[in-house]
Amino acid sequence: MAEHIFTLTASWPGGRNSVGEIASGQLQTKVSIPPEMDGPGVGTNPDEMLLGAAATCYIITLAAMLERANLETSKLTMTSEGLVDVTNGVFTYVKITHKPKIVIPSTYTEKQERQVVRLAEKAEKTCMISKAIRGNVELALEITIDYE
Repeated sequence: MAEHIFTLTASWPGGRNSVGEIASGQLQTKVSIPPEMDGPGVGTNPDEMLLGAAATCYIITLAAMLERANLETSKLTMTSEGLVDVTNGVFTYVKITHKPKIVIPSTYTEKQERQVVRLAEKAEKTCMISKAIRGNVELALEITIDYE
C-alpha cells in the first residue's frame, strides 16, 4: 500500500480578525475570515479552500478518466459553487455544486456523448476530496455538453 503525506504549515498572529499565512508545496498564501463572515477578507479562507479542493480534485479526476477512456475533449471548463448556511450564528458548509462544461468533437456519436456524461458523474463519486466530504456536504453536478 502506498501512502502520501501532505504537510501544511500555518501561522496566526492574533485574534479573530488577524491575517495568517499558510504554506503547503506550491500553495503559499495569506488567510483570514472572509468579509461575508465579518472578517478582513485578506488572502483566501477555509470556505474557498474547501471549494477549491473539491473543484480541482473533480476536474483533474474527470480529465484523467476521459483520457483513459480515449475520449477527446476540445475544452473542459467548470464553475463550482459552495453554499454555506448560517443558522443561529452557526456556519455550516451545506452543498457544493460543480458545473462542468465539456466541449466534445461534433463527430462523437450519441454513445460517446453518454460515456462522457457517465464519466463526469463517476468522477464526482471517485474524486478523493468528494469521498472525504460525502455525508457531511451535499455534492451536486450540472453537466453541460457542447459540440465544437
